[in-house]
Amino acid sequence: MLEPADVETLRLVMRERIGADMCLLDDIRDELKDFKRNVKAISPYSSNTISIVGTDGGNNNLKFDPFVVHVIRVVDSNNVEYYMDVITPTMPIDQLDNKIRGRNDALKRMMDFLGVDSITKLSHVIKYTKPGDPVSPSWIQVYRELVEWATLFSLVRDRDYASDTLIVFDGNLRSKVFSGILFNKLKTGIEEAVREKEAKNHCKLYVVGVAKHSKVLDRYRLAMHIEKVMKTPYPCYGMVPRSMEEKAYIWSEYARDDSFDGKGEINKFVAGKMFLVKFGNKPDDPIWPVDILMSQVDECDRILGYLLNDAIYGFPIPWYPMSLQKAHLNSALVDFDMTIVQDEIMNSIRTALGDKSERFDHFLLTDDDISQRRYGRGLR
Repeated sequence: MLEPADVETLRLVMRERIGADMCLLDDIRDELKDFKRNVKAISPYSSNTISIVGTDGGNNNLKFDPFVVHVIRVVDSNNVEYYMDVITPTMPIDQLDNKIRGRNDALKRMMDFLGVDSITKLSHVIKYTKPGDPVSPSWIQVYRELVEWATLFSLVRDRDYASDTLIVFDGNLRSKVFSGILFNKLKTGIEEAVREKEAKNHCKLYVVGVAKHSKVLDRYRLAMHIEKVMKTPYPCYGMVPRSMEEKAYIWSEYARDDSFDGKGEINKFVAGKMFLVKFGNKPDDPIWPVDILMSQVDECDRILGYLLNDAIYGFPIPWYPMSLQKAHLNSALVDFDMTIVQDEIMNSIRTALGDKSERFDHFLLTDDDISQRRYGRGLR
């Protein structure tokens, strides 16, 4: 516990240090001058909007899950399920490869387009492990992200649309989980499909990514508030210069565009141009980071107008795209769904144990946390 003398020392040192570093905030405020001059108003436009969200069942809400089961699902705002799989961290990767090869689903078609025949070639994060070697469960989140990108790719390439449609991706249109230049190839494939759909169906297909958080917004949020940037009585947006992005990200390649002068590296991780967008008509309404597909930046006024029309009715999160909120609600495994998952885990263990399943039932009846008795549990 801090003594009064310690608090006074802390106060003096803290104020000295922050006072000395205020020049950093002044620099950030200065960086916002060009951005502030280019903030524009948004007008709503009506269109068909589809949002996709991937989720896993996780194990935080499960009472008993010794195998760390993950239910991978991708669902859209219309409650259409595009993908579902059950994965555990110790699942052999060659077994997963065989499963993918045996299905003609979105992930298989994306891998075929990119010219890879193994999930380990699709992502450098997912690797084969030898029997007995420790396994990190982090690869499952990478697998989930790959499935989300595959679903987006399929929605753009494999479906026809009768009217202008906005496809909303949950997160930024950028990724570092793909191997080599595969993400750049995926971006090119999405952009080509968008142009083909317009020529074939005479309607526009737009792709955006909406994130809840961003390093860029975190860096500039305080300075924006002080300088009253985007404090307008109407919805507005501003395109984020690459220079601002580069200063916010640890890795500059996460803020790269398609311009390449023959020096350095080409863009391998970024498919969208970032905008900061306020959908509300109050000065202090929330600001969201939005990525627009690079080839569609010139149509940002209309695209953000479509997104504004979707965000007007946002609930329970105000001024956040309603289609995304519906997709999150549809994909979440909670309450009764989580009970079903828990029951299936139990039943699968019983089936695997065979004639020893009664020992499992006996195990479930034992007091698994005797320390809780100090709070009176088990004494009633």
